[in-house]
Amino acid sequence: MDRTARHPSAPTRPSLPTRPTRPSRSRRRLVAGCVAAAAVLGLTACGTASGALQPPATTAQSPNAAQPTTAQPNGTAATTIAPTPGSDGIPPAPAASAPAVPTTPAVPSSSPTAPSAPVKPRTPKVPDTSSPTSPTVPTTPTAPATPAAPPEHPGAGTVIGSTASGGRTVALTFDDGPGPATGQILDLLAQYHAKATFCEIGQNAAANPALVKRVLAAGHRLCDHSVHHPQPFAKLPHDRAAYEITAARDMIVQASGPGTRVDWFRAPGGGFNADNEQITASLGMSSLGWSVDPRDWSRPGVPAIVSTVQKQLKPGGVILMHDGGGDRSQTVAALKQLLPWLVAQGYTFDFPAA
Repeated sequence: MDRTARHPSAPTRPSLPTRPTRPSRSRRRLVAGCVAAAAVLGLTACGTASGALQPPATTAQSPNAAQPTTAQPNGTAATTIAPTPGSDGIPPAPAASAPAVPTTPAVPSSSPTAPSAPVKPRTPKVPDTSSPTSPTVPTTPTAPATPAAPPEHPGAGTVIGSTASGGRTVALTFDDGPGPATGQILDLLAQYHAKATFCEIGQNAAANPALVKRVLAAGHRLCDHSVHHPQPFAKLPHDRAAYEITAARDMIVQASGPGTRVDWFRAPGGGFNADNEQITASLGMSSLGWSVDPRDWSRPGVPAIVSTVQKQLKPGGVILMHDGGGDRSQTVAALKQLLPWLVAQGYTFDFPAA
């Protein structure tokens, strides 16, 4: 049996007459090695006697074939691939050594391998207008500014709380009369040669014209204290405030006689505002306040009334008390103690500033 039959894939020589002799041992070894190598490498055949190996035709490649990663100057892959999101989108410059191939257009590579390494996303160079820190994005709207207060009426802020002369003087004032206690108070004032100002309710003056005339005859002065003593006086609408001030003044003048001076208006409860101060000023009167308030109207007791006056009084002060509006027996009793005390302290009696 011919041993060459064991290798059906071994090549046969051309039709040359040979002798049926046994192949040489070296050739057999060469052929066996070729077969083994071909089996490992997936080759279909061995070379000729020289031992050169040929790869299968389906995997043959031209040594000059263009690689998929080679950039072409007439349409590179970087110019046809969309920029990576977040990149600056600028394609790389073509290689200087690459030859121009005008007749061979670049074919986009279908290989899964990317033409180039992916560009690492980085912060865009274009300013982001949506950023809260961008100078072009408006900030939270500022809350509307509070409207400025309207300018005060002429005469606002002119409430008087001191005597006309200043120094060691005191102004005694009595509200809500004339009333049952008015006569007693007039007697006490005459005893100490003291002068006072009586802030009268318009309707009370109209009902007691004799007491109004007695006040003036004793050398005291009159003050407007509204018609009905409404409170809070500062909340009254303009027309009502104007009536209360104007009508009360007219009632006081009518009760006392023609030509009577009414130099002040005292708002009930001290309820002054710019409007009623303007009304007062337009009638030729001053707004009268106080600096000492013993709250005698609440009848806190004679000692409390006396003590409060003695503690709060300063030279040039204006004391608020009441001769009407109810039982004023505590006021009369307190005045009996205060008048000699004031004289002993060196106070003289004056009228409020006007």
